[in-house]
Amino acid sequence: MLTKRAIRSKILLKLNIQKEENRDRKSQVIKNKLFRTKVFKKAKNVMFYIALKGEVNTEEMIKEAKKQGKTVTVPVCCRDSFTLRPCILDDHARLKLGPYGVHEPVEEKCVRPSDLDLIIVPGLAFDKKGNRLGRGKGYYDRFLAKLPADTTSVGLAFDFQILPSVPTTEHDVSVTKVVSN
Repeated sequence: MLTKRAIRSKILLKLNIQKEENRDRKSQVIKNKLFRTKVFKKAKNVMFYIALKGEVNTEEMIKEAKKQGKTVTVPVCCRDSFTLRPCILDDHARLKLGPYGVHEPVEEKCVRPSDLDLIIVPGLAFDKKGNRLGRGKGYYDRFLAKLPADTTSVGLAFDFQILPSVPTTEHDVSVTKVVSN
């Protein structure tokens, strides 16, 4: 089995060489699947992520979720405590570059994690059991570990990010479900 580091570099390469039009087309397929799920339809407060280069694009998902009247939050990274805070993403929110190159709202209107109905989680690789391999800093693992047990988390992935198995440690937190193209 490949190491976490080997999987990360292999998947990052695939994400970086993927053509933008393929990424957008596949992201649309994933959006449609996600929006048809029962858990998404029921959710009022959804935490998305703002995609990094190559990742499943969440921009249209965020716009559409807001149109549906959902409260959309995105994570703000707190480097000092290695935690994520869900902050509301208003329609005209100004964004700044966060510590790891992820865009975050300038104005932080945070909500309690326990108020979230659904967490949309990025990842470099997933397996069918929901095991997830992130970028190696553990922010999402710590965040997901503190949520109420009934909070649903959904990983978004392109088909090449779904592996037969992902190596895990006791600190890794799996997602409830994975939606791919």
